[in-house]
Amino acid sequence: MIKRNIIIFHGTGGNPKGNWFPWLKKELAKKGCQVFVPKFPTPEGQFLKSWLNVLENYKKYINKESILIGHSLGGLFLLRVLERLKKPIYAAFFISVSVGVKPILYYKSDFKFSGFDFDWKKIKSNVYKFFVFHSDNDPYICLDNGKKLAKEIGTELIFIPQAGHLNSESGYTKFERLLKEINKII
Repeated sequence: MIKRNIIIFHGTGGNPKGNWFPWLKKELAKKGCQVFVPKFPTPEGQFLKSWLNVLENYKKYINKESILIGHSLGGLFLLRVLERLKKPIYAAFFISVSVGVKPILYYKSDFKFSGFDFDWKKIKSNVYKFFVFHSDNDPYICLDNGKKLAKEIGTELIFIPQAGHLNSESGYTKFERLLKEINKII
């Protein structure tokens, strides 16, 4: 079994102890994975450059065997990370991610963080396997964002009905479906 490095990127107002992150970290550690959940500055200091600076501390864990997971703004950040990689990673998981399709509750702050003009060709060339999760009643990011993201990167949308933003507010302190998909590839 290959030892996987897994890095989870939280979203706006998030932290390493929120949502399903601690649970997933524990479950994947049981399987021999090395899991990191960096703390990014948010909402104060929430700029792409400041997040990239935090990621510098984890660059040595990003390689062809790595899995990167982005929730909400963390998924938007993940897209920017994938555009910058010099070598591909194994897999990328996007959960409730905005890619510019309105309505997005925090459209202006997401746009200010990163903009929505993506180098899809570069992103696709830097990942072996993609996964996109989204719900139909997300109060922050409409489902069409998940559909567009899945289409652009050439994968199927994993649709989870009535699951909100797939966060603790929506009852997601565990995320069994995400773990199931990760287990299939580790």
